[in-house]
Amino acid sequence: MIQTSRRKFLINSAVLAVGTALLPNDLFSSPTKKIERLGLQLYTVRDAMHADPGGTLKQLAKIGYKDLEHSGYSDGKFYGFSVKDFKKILDDNLLNMPSGHMVLQQKHWDAAKNDFTDEWKRTLDDASDIHQKYVINPWLDENLRHDFNAFKACMDIFNKCGELCKTKGLVFGYHNHDFEFSTMFGNDKMYDLILANTDPALVTQQLDIGNMYSAGAMPLDYIKKYPGRFELLHVKDVIKKDDGKYENVVLGKGIFPLKEILKAARKNGTSQFIIEQEDFQGMDPLASTATDLKVMQGWGY
Repeated sequence: MIQTSRRKFLINSAVLAVGTALLPNDLFSSPTKKIERLGLQLYTVRDAMHADPGGTLKQLAKIGYKDLEHSGYSDGKFYGFSVKDFKKILDDNLLNMPSGHMVLQQKHWDAAKNDFTDEWKRTLDDASDIHQKYVINPWLDENLRHDFNAFKACMDIFNKCGELCKTKGLVFGYHNHDFEFSTMFGNDKMYDLILANTDPALVTQQLDIGNMYSAGAMPLDYIKKYPGRFELLHVKDVIKKDDGKYENVVLGKGIFPLKEILKAARKNGTSQFIIEQEDFQGMDPLASTATDLKVMQGWGY
């Protein structure tokens, strides 16, 4: 999606022993193997979530989704609901929300106290209370793209946030747009420097393959170059418009070699495959999510 629209939108494991026979045969093949999940980023149905969150979640459950990723947390509420009330809606529809976008801003770090603010700590507590595992920051403030020292300081804060998240049973991560691949510090792309300056044990990455492609970065190149860094993947397909710009399309209908990308991601440590479609060519977004889910399931996810 257009970066400014996302910014505006965003700013405003245990598995039970009972029923393990129904789980994938290889789920427990390794004590360190992460549970693979296929979910939906709720920004895909942002208008419907704004109009009727409860009804939209009910429809997504009927379509067949089990796991969701939110992008609607603000002021201690998820899509306008308290943690308790939104968790009840999820539970009533047998839905899980293992990941979500929560914007870590510079204001959330108190340099004088060398600590995170109470506001950010509450954000993490809310994530834990609603049973998130992954807290994904989807933005870097504009000034960090022009000031390398400020950028480096921010990466230190990312690592500190990763440490804090671990104490709460959470995993902190970063989600890219396109500017990370077009912004350069010296001879290095900002995204490569994000990877170089964050501890893999503290900060995971959610690779948005659609966003990066619009900046000329190839998903397969990064997945192969940095194995193990991309625990989460935003699964998208794109088409090129007449004006030369790219937009999302139903999975399998665009120009990406998606099967190859997904296979490489799975091989190199990705366990969370999250569908996100932001453009629909006149198609109903909920209908698109149903098609996207069937495509992914048909590919073995």
